[in-house]
Amino acid sequence: MFDISQVMIKENMSIIEAIKQMDITSKKILLVTSEEDRLIGVITDGDVRRWILKNGNLNDEVSYIMNTSPKVVSVGDEEKKALDIMKSKFIDAVPVVDHEFKVVDVVFWNKNINGILKMHGDIDIPVVIMAGGKGTRLYPYTKILPKPLVPIGDTPIVERIINRFVEFGVKHFYMTVNYKKNMIKSYFADIEKIYDIEFIEEEKPLGTGGSLSLLGEHLKTSFFVSNCDILIDANYSDIYNYHQKNENKITMITSLKNFKIPYGVVDLDESGTINKTREKPEYTHLINTGMYIVEPDLLDYIPGSEFFHITELIDLCIEKGFKVGTYPVSEDSWLDMGQFDEMENMIKKLGIEDKQ
Repeated sequence: MFDISQVMIKENMSIIEAIKQMDITSKKILLVTSEEDRLIGVITDGDVRRWILKNGNLNDEVSYIMNTSPKVVSVGDEEKKALDIMKSKFIDAVPVVDHEFKVVDVVFWNKNINGILKMHGDIDIPVVIMAGGKGTRLYPYTKILPKPLVPIGDTPIVERIINRFVEFGVKHFYMTVNYKKNMIKSYFADIEKIYDIEFIEEEKPLGTGGSLSLLGEHLKTSFFVSNCDILIDANYSDIYNYHQKNENKITMITSLKNFKIPYGVVDLDESGTINKTREKPEYTHLINTGMYIVEPDLLDYIPGSEFFHITELIDLCIEKGFKVGTYPVSEDSWLDMGQFDEMENMIKKLGIEDKQ
């Protein structure tokens, strides 16, 4: 049984600490309560995202971002009523309160039983998966297997990526391949699948941007781009709707990442004298996860047959005044398999997810 105290916080907690708590619990909701456990407000990952996009101070108290009029259900009629609320409002959880508005439980959406909560139905746009690299950071695994086929549990990482998109209605995939391409193509030829996948072969490594130049005749609508070694636990239909609503040329999915310096940091003045020390400071940055939504007309700006990073395309868009947006997700929502320690972390997190 879930311990609801894990998602209960006080209103003087900082937003950055609340984000960490949300990552620890792997839930996308926190309940702000009084000393008597009365519900004051609710914070969701969407509230955090909107604050980040406003460039708000993450050291501010959670009272700045909490919803003070959250949807709740009363003790006794929680299950059915809570599910109806979550389905209609596209929210992952609803608090249960007693007659004094004290929190007694939380009803969470169970995607294994009730399916995926989609913001506005299926998204039927193409997905391009970049799978041509050698995966040198995962050597010696990738001496035997191409990186996309390295298993996470009993399923290759690239198949997990595809399955996550399929949950949101995606049916059309393109995969750029180079290193050990025949092994990748053979794997997908042998499995049963409910989607179409077409392989785009690079004669030489072209980078995440350059390989898109090979897809010009295929991509006529907005499309997702994903590295082959990451998983994003987010509502993909919400990401797509956000991209459309903001009329972005590119939307980069980013993750809030906390870095703690394990030493005391020293600041000097112009004369070389110490004027300040900071013990083990923490810094927070938005990190590029390796997933994007791109508009098809940008393919015209990619040089053909040249190595070209997608970040170079983003810089070019900024220079030209095109709108480049970001959709932030929490640190816990971004699973990266690029290195051994991160691969172990991904296995652990997916194991936790499967038990929910």
